[in-house]
Amino acid sequence: MDSDDEIEEIRRRKLQEMQNAAAEEQMAERQRQAQELEKARKQQILRQILTPEARERLGNVKLVRPDIAENVENQLIQLANMGRINRVVSDSEIREILDRFTPRKETRIERRNK
Repeated sequence: MDSDDEIEEIRRRKLQEMQNAAAEEQMAERQRQAQELEKARKQQILRQILTPEARERLGNVKLVRPDIAENVENQLIQLANMGRINRVVSDSEIREILDRFTPRKETRIERRNK
C-alpha cells in the first residue's frame, strides 16, 4: 500500500468515526427529549390529581427519598390512567400513602448483663 492509499484509508476511518459520533449524539439528544416529554406528562397528571399541598409534600420527599417518591408518583399515575382516581388527592392522603411505602426500622433494646 503506498502512502496515498494509507492517507485515504485514514481519512475514510476518521470520517466514519465522526459520522458514528454524530449519530450517537443525535440518539442521545432524542432520548433526552423523550425523557423530558415523559417528565412533563407525569407532572401534568400529578397537577390534575394532587392538591398543591400534596404535590409539595411529594416534592419534599423526593429530595430525601427519591426512590419512594418515584414509586408513589408512578402508582398514582397508573391509578389515574386506569380511571381509579376520580377526585383530587389531599395532603393527608399522601401522608398515609407515604407511610405505607416507607420501610420501618425495627428498634431493639438489648439488656446487658453486668
